Amino acid sequence: MRITFLKHSTLTLDLNLQDVYFCNTSTEETPTAPISSETWQSWFQTWLDILLPTLKSADSCELSLRLTDDQEIQFYNAQYRHKNQPTDVLAFAALEVDVPNLINESFDEPLYLGDIIISIDTAKRQATEQGHSLTQELAWLAAHGFLHLLGWDHPDDESLSAMLAQQETLLNNIGLLPQN
Repeated sequence: MRITFLKHSTLTLDLNLQDVYFCNTSTEETPTAPISSETWQSWFQTWLDILLPTLKSADSCELSLRLTDDQEIQFYNAQYRHKNQPTDVLAFAALEVDVPNLINESFDEPLYLGDIIISIDTAKRQATEQGHSLTQELAWLAAHGFLHLLGWDHPDDESLSAMLAQQETLLNNIGLLPQN
């Protein structure tokens, strides 16, 4: 478990990166992680600055990102969503309220946003199927999970379109606009 910390603008983000996939399976066939902890930190900080510029009551936020395999994510998917199959990303928001309501509250400790779990196995398949890099796919999935932590959802086509457009904006801001 590696914990990184970065101060940017007026809001800090504390990222707990749990890389159980690349740390446990790094071989010739499975190379080291394509994204450094510093890059993950930078991406989430950039996204936070874009999405929460008015969140003044919290001086810092915290989230966990877990990189894992299909077997582990299937376990969590079955346990929490009652779908006994692997998925690409799961997000578990710590707060069950809309983010704008947080502006009026005061926090002495970092505001814990929640947990994001990404299956590297599924991300690799999806990157190959869509013809882009694993790095781009992981950024796409992380952005999707991050939006869920901040209260975004996609129960219908309209909200899905809005969420996907926001993901494109986030990836564009880190130089990884998805290719179609």
